[in-house]
Amino acid sequence: MGFKKIFVFLLLIICVFITFAQDLFEGKDYSLSEQWDLNDLKSGNKGLFVIKKYKPLYVLPLNIISDVNEMPYSDNPERNPTTPQELDNAELKFQLSFKTKVLTNLLGKKYGGDLWIGYTQSSRWQLFNYEQSRPFRETNYEPELMFILPVNYQFLGLDGVFMGLGINHQSNGRGNPYSRSWNRIIAEFAWEGKHSSIMFKPWLRLQETSDEDDNPGIENYMGRGELLFAYGKGLHNFSCIARHSMRFGDNNRGSIQLDYAIQIWDHLKFHTQFFSGYGESMIDYNHKQTTFGFGFSLVEWR
Repeated sequence: MGFKKIFVFLLLIICVFITFAQDLFEGKDYSLSEQWDLNDLKSGNKGLFVIKKYKPLYVLPLNIISDVNEMPYSDNPERNPTTPQELDNAELKFQLSFKTKVLTNLLGKKYGGDLWIGYTQSSRWQLFNYEQSRPFRETNYEPELMFILPVNYQFLGLDGVFMGLGINHQSNGRGNPYSRSWNRIIAEFAWEGKHSSIMFKPWLRLQETSDEDDNPGIENYMGRGELLFAYGKGLHNFSCIARHSMRFGDNNRGSIQLDYAIQIWDHLKFHTQFFSGYGESMIDYNHKQTTFGFGFSLVEWR
């Protein structure tokens, strides 16, 4: 891929990035209640099929990897490459994410209950690896269906916002031996304060037959649940995501991801990200590494 093509592609990503976030999300910072349309249970069909912010939207032009995974491994012998890849430990990473409400008030106007569809995509591009024609090393696709029910109670000084239940599929869309995927049933519990929010998401993996399982035991690496803490005030946004296998002994594994963003121009923010542990991506589900990246974001958790 020549320099001219790279420049055009980068320009296209930046244009889509800015247009997608500002035109659809208008760069606004909403509370969880507003993000999930929970403030008015009597809103009827208001807000159906409207694109809304979901997970953070960012571009990290430089993401540095401590131990790049040149030889991905799986306990399924059909998913193991025989030749190592020639990869750089620096790449570009970006993420797009959105959701839309498709049904509302499933339990009636008194209790509410909405059905949402969400989609998240994160990519890792070996932009500086000109010897291998700058390939996309890994892209993860994550569609999901979620039922969200508003709640009203206090917990440790925070307001209970909602609880939910959903079906989640995550895969890298690649053929063997690099194929990785799993399906989960995910529960979700959310609380928020004036400037902070907490979300707890335990999940249960839907098991597959041994010959179809791309990544046996993935839940012992990428975890059986995650805890998200997000804080936003003024120019600053901070979030922490911790995942754990919820097991001990040899299966005691997990990861932590820290993100910090500061507003630099209108809704544009300078964004830094730190990750350490297992499962930074699907292909790295059982590979332990540390990454550090910086770039720009338009949408944060809060």
